[in-house]
Amino acid sequence: MSHYYIYDKSLAKDERILDLKIKDISLRLTTDRGVFSKTGLDEGSKLLIESLDFNNDVHRVIDMGCGYGPITLFIAKSYPHIEVFAYDINERAVELTKKNSLLNQLTNVHVYVSHLFEHVDFNVDAVVTNPPIRAGKKVVFDLYEGAYHVLKPGGKFYVVIQKKQGAPSSVAKLKELFGDCSVIQRKGGYWILLAKKQEND
Repeated sequence: MSHYYIYDKSLAKDERILDLKIKDISLRLTTDRGVFSKTGLDEGSKLLIESLDFNNDVHRVIDMGCGYGPITLFIAKSYPHIEVFAYDINERAVELTKKNSLLNQLTNVHVYVSHLFEHVDFNVDAVVTNPPIRAGKKVVFDLYEGAYHVLKPGGKFYVVIQKKQGAPSSVAKLKELFGDCSVIQRKGGYWILLAKKQEND
């Protein structure tokens, strides 16, 4: 059984093209076997994208667990002043995000293989994620802790998670970490969570 949150070299390629339009932003994306939601943009990621709101003070954003790059590329195209850093443990996902950055002629995207924040050694203004729920609660909560540590004071952390897959426990964990967590959107069983790092942290 292959999982999207690992890299399975044995999977034969089956690339396909997706054309997406979200909030007046059009993207053409290549997907493949072995990555999350390869047949189309999942409802959780779509709701997360629609909920993002960055001002001119946001200069660096991380998309953790980028998959083939829909969230990364939406941010990069919508906010050309932002440098977007995309990470995934799945090498195929990373290669697809790189390919899709070129396909969409985006130069403000940087894509790397990493297990969570293992290879992140700088601070950012925001982190966004559609976390790998099937990897287990420990991995997801480690992701939350990593996001907290790389965020600058005042930084924002956006998460999408289904209520039935542990949204309430995620809210509790983020309140424990950040001292602040709001549910800013609910739709179709998905919750969009926003936690802000306190200015004095």
